Amino acid sequence: MIVVSCTVPTVEVAQAISRVVVMESLCACVNQVPNVVSYYMYEGEFCEDDELLLLMKTSELKYKALENRLKELHPYDVPEIIASPITEGSAEYLSWMQAVLS
Repeated sequence: MIVVSCTVPTVEVAQAISRVVVMESLCACVNQVPNVVSYYMYEGEFCEDDELLLLMKTSELKYKALENRLKELHPYDVPEIIASPITEGSAEYLSWMQAVLS
């Protein structure tokens, strides 16, 4: 199992993406974290943006399909899509994830 993080510009985008990826069984759950400020360089310019962070729990097997769907739905040219392994977790939660993603 993995957690995929992705920043988005608005609550509306967060809700739209979250609904689609959960309804399409690309992830078991999405957490929306508000009030994230991102600082980065893009095309030679310093950027500071108010964003939201989506934390999506999924399996390694579903990652590529989730990544592709995020790229289709996301308004950014280069969205942040980063996967991190879940190395430990409660057996009950991981079992629930497995069942939802099957």
